[in-house]
Amino acid sequence: MRLRPPIYGLLAEFKTAEQILEATHRAQAEGYRLMDAYTPYPVEGLATELNLPRTRVPFVVLTAALIGAGVGFFMQYWSMAVDYPINVGGRPHNSWPVFIPITFEVMVLVASFAALLGMLFLNGLPQPYHPVFNVERFARASQDRFFLCIEATDPKFDLETTRRFLESLHPVAPVAEVPH
Repeated sequence: MRLRPPIYGLLAEFKTAEQILEATHRAQAEGYRLMDAYTPYPVEGLATELNLPRTRVPFVVLTAALIGAGVGFFMQYWSMAVDYPINVGGRPHNSWPVFIPITFEVMVLVASFAALLGMLFLNGLPQPYHPVFNVERFARASQDRFFLCIEATDPKFDLETTRRFLESLHPVAPVAEVPH
């Protein structure tokens, strides 16, 4: 059984997007792999530097859209051709062009719900607690500061070595320990 480290990791605070991008690049070059960055807005290239996996949300949305279209079409087919067929003007019971608008609407409805729920589920949201919330200065992550956290579970993590490395990146405030 693997014991949990006494701290979650070390957190460094930066002032600009360029600084967090450079810090993440240098941490990757140094050999750190288990880290995360927190920014007030999306920073282009940061996900690449963190080696984040590609999202599976588009696959979830496509699958849900196809299922929604199938359900929408077959729901109409069942009700018009099987369950309650009415011959109006000599039209066939399975008049598929008439089914297209509702099929499209059901597809969009199911895909949009799948996009929302898939995004929330795959991102692990809602997450009412995370260890970085214990650091007082972290409140500025949603305002004007950028944070890089190297996790204690990283194979290269050593408290003093990692602290010296993060301090060499010239953060705005002293490097903070993130308690569990």
